[in-house]
Amino acid sequence: MSSEHSAPIARLRNIGIMAHIDAGKTTATERILYYTGRTHRMGEVHDGDTEMDWMPQERERGITITSAATTCPWRDHQINIIDTPGHVDFTAEVERSLRVLDGAIVIFSGVEMVESQSEAVWRQADRYSVPRLAFVNKLDRAEASFTGTVEMIEERLGVAVAPLQLPYRDDERRLVGIVELLTRKLVVWDPESKGERFEELPVPDPLQDDVEEARETLIARVAEFDDRLMETYLAGHEVEPAVFHEALRRGCIDHGLIPVLGGSAFHNQGIQPLLEAVIRYLPSPLDVPPIHGVAEDQGERRADPAQPFAGLAFKVVTDRYAGRLVFVRAYSGRVKAGGHLLNSTSGKGLRLMKVFRMHANDRTPLPEISAGDIVAIVGSQSIATGDTLCEKTAPIVLERISFPEPVVFVAVEPRTEAELGDLTDALDKLALEDPTFVVRFDEDVNQLIVSGMGELHLEVLMRRLREEYGITASVGRPHVAYHETIQEAIRVEETFDTPIGGRGQFARVALQIEPLGRGEGIRFATDVSDEEVPKAFRSAVEEGVCETLTSGPLAGYPLADIGTTLIGGSFHPVDSSELAFKAAAASAVHRAYEKGSFELLEPMMEGDVITPAEYLGEVLEDLARRRGEIRELQTRETAQIVVVTVPLAETFGYATQLRSSTQGRGTYSLLVKGYEVVPSGLKEEIIRRRGY
Repeated sequence: MSSEHSAPIARLRNIGIMAHIDAGKTTATERILYYTGRTHRMGEVHDGDTEMDWMPQERERGITITSAATTCPWRDHQINIIDTPGHVDFTAEVERSLRVLDGAIVIFSGVEMVESQSEAVWRQADRYSVPRLAFVNKLDRAEASFTGTVEMIEERLGVAVAPLQLPYRDDERRLVGIVELLTRKLVVWDPESKGERFEELPVPDPLQDDVEEARETLIARVAEFDDRLMETYLAGHEVEPAVFHEALRRGCIDHGLIPVLGGSAFHNQGIQPLLEAVIRYLPSPLDVPPIHGVAEDQGERRADPAQPFAGLAFKVVTDRYAGRLVFVRAYSGRVKAGGHLLNSTSGKGLRLMKVFRMHANDRTPLPEISAGDIVAIVGSQSIATGDTLCEKTAPIVLERISFPEPVVFVAVEPRTEAELGDLTDALDKLALEDPTFVVRFDEDVNQLIVSGMGELHLEVLMRRLREEYGITASVGRPHVAYHETIQEAIRVEETFDTPIGGRGQFARVALQIEPLGRGEGIRFATDVSDEEVPKAFRSAVEEGVCETLTSGPLAGYPLADIGTTLIGGSFHPVDSSELAFKAAAASAVHRAYEKGSFELLEPMMEGDVITPAEYLGEVLEDLARRRGEIRELQTRETAQIVVVTVPLAETFGYATQLRSSTQGRGTYSLLVKGYEVVPSGLKEEIIRRRGY
């Protein structure tokens, strides 16, 4: 089967590869591409020549920034792989990939084991109920522990695991090979062929007892999910491999059981068994539940080419040659290149000009897009991330992908007035690709403001602006995107009674505005009769409220965690209009700004700082200066892990500081966990700095 055409749906696998930064995710992906014949040489992160990290700065920094897509064949199956970033600033890439994947490989480092970012990635996959395999990497390192990592996965992530292998080391703790528990075979890879050739040997004597014990535990664990296997196991008969694989597949897909494998991607050990596990245990599009439209009457769509077409655009990239490429996951139906579709999110029709099978930055034309597949398309109209594409005769709107709000912003200015148009265009193109990158023009300060998920995120995008669009802009210092919120409930009433264009305009609204729990956002409700405010005007009230809440009374930051209820009002049968109700609602919110008391909220980061033991004192002192709250201290081998909560505002420049205080040996991984109230002394200073 050529990987350029679609496999039968049962032999399709749409998977993602996810991990904490530095767990070896890109290295593992490079090996997968090499062994499946997708590439003919192996790229290395440290040499800066990886296939999937094709952007110049991905190669330079040694990290994955955008989720690249590729397809490779393995044993008559087609595996569509999305290699997702591990760095927290690119969480949106992980989020959008998870939405369209059927399964995932999560890579853990056998040295650092389960780090806080691995946990964050795991929870993202939980949210989308994605079945997954775990791969414990870096087992070539003397200090790595396969069983320690497996226990920690079970303990910290609260899941049932099925370890399928045991590593075998020599007396000097060098990794010799991996024992497959089910077949009782030691697999040893040949370094001359870069691990392409391997042989199966009997289990070495010193390992016999451990293997039997681990095998027994494995079969007992998997038998819990399958009656047939349980009968065989209880009767003491030899387990048939086919029965075992089927039971583990069901356990993995239906019950969240995690098959665990191990190896060393860098030393080319353990990748082929991982590929076998992908096709044996992870779901095909036929094994995952059908998707549903957001409206109840739109029904569901299954992975069936005979059903009407439905697909989700999950990523948009600007391509130098093709213009805009849109990555689409097709859930049902099929449509030929040149055919017509409806963008049901925007209500516009579009022509599907070309369909491509992607391999990182290269593409191969396809005749059609079909159920279950992931492809890139060139369409005639603008398509945004999260849009649904479907047949005009059978419209359906799929749930959009939700993205976290940006937490850091900077001002961007062109070098000359003449370059403003080009700068705005280029920023808009970048924003179209990345939903967590927001561009707006702030009229108060007459500046272009861009916001993102962190310092690194904005740094990467500003550099893309220079390298891909040839635009050098002046970029200001990063600032925190604070929020404002109300402290206690308040009731306000406002009447709008001003003629516009010679015609009377009348509306009266009464609002109850109250604080909500942290992270609950903005909520609007109505508790009025049609005699007070007719249904036709209620959405205008909501619009007036929500638009006004984008700029708060303390320092002009957007409001958050606020509930507004329309509790009363009145209208005039002739003079009332949507415009009047919107204006009355906006005035009522401004009245609340004058009467109410408000708090400033700041984003808080949570995560790990990992340092060699000798620098711990200095690291803790520095975190205390940054208003960090130490949650836990863990010792692992020679490293100390500090679990900390620290305000985002205090983390600017932290990477440089940590490097210098640990002689380049410290690392950290912090993720925005939510917002908390700013201490009052600091609140005054922030408001003053904003010029309020």
